[in-house]
Order: sequence, then C-alpha cells, then structure tokens
Amino acid sequence: MKKVAFYTLGCKLNFSETSSISRIFQERGYEKVAFEEKADIYVINTCSVTDNADKKCRKVVKEALKHSPDAFITIVGCYAQLKPKEIAEIPGVHAVLGAAEKFQLVDILDGFEKPEKAAIHASPISAATTFHTAYSFGDRTRTFLKVQDGCDYSCTFCTIPLARGKSRSNAIADVIKAAHEIAQTEVKEIVLTGVNLGDFGIQAGIGRKETFYDLVQELDKVEGINRFRISSIEPNLLRDEIIEFVATSKKFMPHFHIPLQSGSDKVLKLMRRRYLREVYTSRVQKIKTLMPHACIGVDVIVGFPGETEEDFLETYNFLNDLNISYLHVFPYSERANTIAVDLPGTVPVKERNRRADMLRILSEKKKRLFYEQNLGTKTTVLFEADIHNGLMEGFTENYIRVVAKYDPILVNETKFVCLTEINASGLMEAEEAYQEVLQH
Repeated sequence: MKKVAFYTLGCKLNFSETSSISRIFQERGYEKVAFEEKADIYVINTCSVTDNADKKCRKVVKEALKHSPDAFITIVGCYAQLKPKEIAEIPGVHAVLGAAEKFQLVDILDGFEKPEKAAIHASPISAATTFHTAYSFGDRTRTFLKVQDGCDYSCTFCTIPLARGKSRSNAIADVIKAAHEIAQTEVKEIVLTGVNLGDFGIQAGIGRKETFYDLVQELDKVEGINRFRISSIEPNLLRDEIIEFVATSKKFMPHFHIPLQSGSDKVLKLMRRRYLREVYTSRVQKIKTLMPHACIGVDVIVGFPGETEEDFLETYNFLNDLNISYLHVFPYSERANTIAVDLPGTVPVKERNRRADMLRILSEKKKRLFYEQNLGTKTTVLFEADIHNGLMEGFTENYIRVVAKYDPILVNETKFVCLTEINASGLMEAEEAYQEVLQH
C-alpha cells in the first residue's frame, strides 16, 4: 500500500479540495499519512493570492524531499494553473496539474512512475467547467463545504478567474446530499465556501437556476448539523433577504465576513469592485439593526496603485467609524496578467506595509471592543479538539474565541457559558451557565 501526504497553501476552499482529493486516494487503496512522515507521494495544493507563491511552493517541495528523498511530488492548485512551466522547473517536482485536471490526478498519474522531465497536465482555464463537490473532513470539529467555484467578476487586482475559471456551482440537491453525509460524522459545524459564494446558482451548461438565498433556506432544514457559517460574501450579493433569514435562523450563525477592499470610492472604482462604500455601510447597518451581537469581519487591501495618503486615511476613518469586529489586512501585491499591474501611481512597498500596520492596530482595537461588548452575555461555545499547554479553545455563535482548561468531555461539544473575562492573550474566558452539555 503506497503512502500519500498532503500540504495545503491558501484558503478554506483549497483545504476542502485537498481533503476531497485525499479521500479519492484512500478509496483507491492508498494510505494517507501526515506530511512530516515518509510518504511515496506528496500532493501540494498551491495558492496564487498569497505573496511569494513560488518561494513557498519551493520550500514545501524541499521539506517533502527531506522526509522522503525518493517520493513522487505533485503540484496542484491555483498557482499550478497560472504558472505550470515555472513550477515544473522546481527541482524534485514530477507532475503539475491544472484546475481541470486536479480531481483526476490519480487516473492521470496512474502508477506514479517518475518521468524524466516533470509532466504538465494543465488545460487552458476555459476547460475548467465542471463543478467538483469538496469538503474537508477529519481535521477539526468544523467542515469547509465547497458549494461554488470560479468567478465572473473582473477586479483589476485578482488572478482568481484566470486560476479557477468562470463561476459555477453545485445544485442545491447535491449540496444537501453532501450536508447529510457530513451530518453522519461527528462534525457539528459546516462553513460554506466558494470563490464568489453569493454568486451561487450557476450550473455548467445550464445557467442560473438557483440562488444563494434558496441554498441557505434548504440547508437550514438539515438535521444533525448544529451550525452553519457563511465564509465570505461580496457586499453587493449580501441581499437583505439573506441577512433577515440569518437573523431568524437557529442554525446560521450571526457571523459575516464581507470584503470591502477600500473605503475610498475612487479606489473601489480603480479596483472595478461592483459597489461603492454606501452599499457597504448599508449592509453593516442592516446586520447590526437585526443582530446587534453579530460579528462582522472585513477584508481590506492597502497601497493599491493610485491610492494616495488621503485615500488611505479615508479608508481608515471609514473603518474606524464602522461597527465592525475585525479586519483582514493585505498590502497590495502585484500579480502578473492583471490590469492593476499597469496602473499609474505605484505605492512604495514600505508605505504599503506602514498602512497595513496601521489597519492591523485598528483591527485589534475593534476586536477588543467587540469582545468587551459581549462580556457578561450567555451563549454557546463549540469546543475544538486542538489542545495547547493544557488549554482548549472554541468559538461562540458570533465567532468569539473562548479558551478553557482542557476537559476531554468538552471536545466537539456545544456548551452553554457566560463570557466573563478577556485574558492577557486577548482570548475570552468563560464559566458554565449551567452544568449539562447541550445536545442539539
């Protein structure tokens, strides 16, 4: 029995796909082992969004060969679709598979015989038209369930449409089937993932038949899953009806992650985003009106070409005044084959990092205030299996990270607690509101 190990770079969507690819291997008789163990085959799932994709890929390949010098190294993922020839030249790589091929890699690389020169199996991105169901499993108490892939938007900074193709989705009936499969395991929470999640409903060769709103209504009926979360959704696609539904649902958590990218309308237009800041403000206000305790996370890019100091301060002040809970901050990074690369007004890297640092400090302040606003409230926490220094962690319904003394009985259980104190590490501490563990 050959052993196979996996490593994932990038987003939750990549993690769900790696997990599904690993199950394909196991169904074919391969044994999955940890990456740090000696394996016959290593599959590295890459990302094109994070910085230094080439450097990170090379480092992971090098580490794999340290564990097993004679292993077969396969590279898949977004970076593999964008730069297959570049990756094929990395010492130790034996095969590179693109977006249309990665789920067939066991068949394509049948036997995993090493070629004299790295084999490239990467069709043009236009060939990536099939939707492949994927979800993570066995890694933690929550599962990332992929329901949508690709993107039809044309943001000037983004390579995702080039790496993943056009927007396409699973049918609701198939998503529900996957949710029922997950419900048969010990998983208590499903996080819905996709490249452009709110665009759910376009089926390959058929067109749009369903909507994201239709999907959440049907998932809410699934028995055996306690919690659903929406991973990230564009503000122009976060309709009032979706917010209103989450506000009344017992299963969809009051937690939204909404990309903003800039608080300057001028910069939003340069980015070719499909909304202006007024729309974003209205979404936040709608959420907080119906769910004052809701957690709202925000993605922001700083140092975009043409972003002046005044534009940045406009973003800073906009976010400072907005009733949000935390920020994910990204200094702008040039990407080949994007429109933004050729835009005038390049911001020096040092200045990009300074602006990013300012927003990260603001994020800590926002998060601290959000936690303070929740002190004394009673809520449920789903505890994780990860244990560090005798402590375990879990998340409340509105995504507050709670720390507690390790108790094996609490692992993967939902407990009703009162949030009592924020510790020196910025984590929430809690005490039982009553003894029994809630069984949903």
